[in-house]
Amino acid sequence: MKKLSLLLLFPAMMIAQEKSAPVAPKQQGKYDTNKFSQMYDLLATPNMFRTASGAPGPAYYQQQADYKIDIELDDKNSKLTGSEVITYSNNSPDSLEYLWIQLDQNQAKANTQTSLAESEKINQVLPLDGFSGKYLKKDLERGFNIEQVKDAKGNPMSYTINETMMRINLATPLKPGEKIALAIKWWYNINNYRKEGGRSGYELFEKDGNKLYVIAQFYPRMAVYNDVEGWQNMQFWGSGEFALPFGNFDVNITVPADHVIDATGELTNRAEVFTAEQVKRYEQAQKSFDKPVVIVTQAEAEATEKGFSEKKKIWKFSAKNVRDFGIASSRKFIYDAMAVKLGGKIVMAESVYPKEANPLWGETSTMTVAHTLKSYSSHTFDYPYPKAVSVSAEDQGMEYPMICWNFGRPDENGVTSKEVKNGMIGVVIHEVGHTFFPMIVNSDERQWTWMDEGLNSFLEYLAEQELDPNFPSRRGPAKNIVPYMSGDQKFLEPIMSNSETIAQFGNNAYGKPATGLNMLREVVMGRELFDYAFRTYANRWKFKHPTPEDFFRTMEDASAVDLDWFFRGWFYSTDFVDIGIKEVKQYYVSDTPTADIKDVKVRKGRFGFEKGPFVYLVSGDNTEVNTSKKKALKVEDVKLLADYVDQTFTAEEKAGLKSPKYFYEVEFNKPGGMIMPILVEITYEDGSVQNFQYPAQIWRKNNDTAKKVYATEKAIKSIQIDPKLMTADIDVTNNSWPKVEQKSKFD
Repeated sequence: MKKLSLLLLFPAMMIAQEKSAPVAPKQQGKYDTNKFSQMYDLLATPNMFRTASGAPGPAYYQQQADYKIDIELDDKNSKLTGSEVITYSNNSPDSLEYLWIQLDQNQAKANTQTSLAESEKINQVLPLDGFSGKYLKKDLERGFNIEQVKDAKGNPMSYTINETMMRINLATPLKPGEKIALAIKWWYNINNYRKEGGRSGYELFEKDGNKLYVIAQFYPRMAVYNDVEGWQNMQFWGSGEFALPFGNFDVNITVPADHVIDATGELTNRAEVFTAEQVKRYEQAQKSFDKPVVIVTQAEAEATEKGFSEKKKIWKFSAKNVRDFGIASSRKFIYDAMAVKLGGKIVMAESVYPKEANPLWGETSTMTVAHTLKSYSSHTFDYPYPKAVSVSAEDQGMEYPMICWNFGRPDENGVTSKEVKNGMIGVVIHEVGHTFFPMIVNSDERQWTWMDEGLNSFLEYLAEQELDPNFPSRRGPAKNIVPYMSGDQKFLEPIMSNSETIAQFGNNAYGKPATGLNMLREVVMGRELFDYAFRTYANRWKFKHPTPEDFFRTMEDASAVDLDWFFRGWFYSTDFVDIGIKEVKQYYVSDTPTADIKDVKVRKGRFGFEKGPFVYLVSGDNTEVNTSKKKALKVEDVKLLADYVDQTFTAEEKAGLKSPKYFYEVEFNKPGGMIMPILVEITYEDGSVQNFQYPAQIWRKNNDTAKKVYATEKAIKSIQIDPKLMTADIDVTNNSWPKVEQKSKFD
């Protein structure tokens, strides 16, 4: 065995870059001392229902709720009446003593717990209608009016209403494998959502007296019963959305004869509700893959909106394997559609909108729907439903299976600003995307908003960038979350917080999870591993009810990347990223040791020490590194090293040896509590650039500092951490060497 000489490095100079920084909140338990602790203390124990791999287990089950619904819209009085038969299948291993049904419209009742739980203060300046509505007007009659609940034989059933939940008290328990049918009749007054708020309701067009209805949460809906919580019967407080079982829907909707409707599911009586010419146009749309075909024209809609028909028409829709149902209805609707080919099947992309939305909507909406279906399908699974509908509803952004309402219209002159157009495109992508998460990958929105909003915001970012690489995406890029992450810790909660306890809802449930997934894809895992794992999660849990643990475990299981450190820090804490350059030292080669290293012992193997000979890398004077006083290595100047090279290597081998001339030791520090890979960009004096990426595990034995040595052929001019702002580093003033003065916001 050849004897190897050792080179010892000594600092030529050092540049200190200490700084004060926000201090992350102290974490308790193992995380405080070891941020690479596995998450056994945080995750639910795997079982036969949900495995340690993140996949559904052999005993996984889910309930089914099928609906036959008849409703009628009273346009004059803005009232909806309905009756339904729910057939509920108990696929669980448990006997159920009662059933829980959601009555979400009850949140709008006067003096509900929702309103009483909100803190109030005096607004000293109010518009007239605002003051009148708050202090002068009587409370509007809102919420469900339940007229009857009966069993399959027509006998009254016992029930108890608690705010937004209704318990059906069963005479005998519903055993595993059994079904039960119950019939409910109800009515409620529909809200003007632009004045009263709400996720659905009507928009009044004062110039012509017409209303545009977006109808949702309009029927008593079965709650979820599963292996995680039993009944998901948390009240609807407003922020946390919905948890619902899958089922089949047959819905008959009676409206004024001049209304145009689109809704969840397939329209089964098209020839009865459209003219023959409109049916023909729809058939053309089924073959148009490059642009929409207008089925109900603007001229037809303008003619219709002038009259208020006293006649009625019934629209019939059928939807299979969906968790909810949404409806849009108005005599003002223009209707267009086009075909999208996905996985060998044809899906219809559709839009309905009033003339006030043109020309923006006619030019943009359906094309954006089609793009969204293609983009999301490429990252998850082929869109399984027959259609996706975008509805123009100003001040709205809400989603239901196969249908969603979206804001964004031109001004009164038909002019659309760039900001309005981009906002409209973004919301269409986002809301259509929700059909994937959570309408298909059916997470519990009442508990974990991030599981649908965060994942969907991430996919929205990908779809926006695929549409236009210069699209001004709000959420996804790491730099956009920095103001939130660097904010007052008193107003930050971990992502893993219940939907109703979040102070900054958009940043916490949308922005931070989307950013985290983007960083996993671009920085931590790489696109190939991330995309495979994310697609695996989507396919494992489509048409099922996943939990956060199922997502975390699947992302690791399908990638072989340990992500516990990331999920623990990014999802379970409010730690922020702040990585800096603490010191830079330069060394040069010498045959002679300096006094400070003369007696240093060099370990040889596990038990002994090397006796030499040694080549030393010693420090120079404490001058700036970027000066002419740098000492570059020349092999011939170091006799011991030159002799070793000549004696050890052949001429051919010597030709292939590296020839580093400069030696630097760079110490990185981490003022922020969140660990993250270190992204380093080195610029050499000749202008060339080299990039390095060190995995997060570089911090595994020291949460505070890490060092790297660079042996280079060229002198280093500058070092930059995270030059493309990909890690959500909250303070870039310590990211550069030599230190770069940052412009203030004022500058």
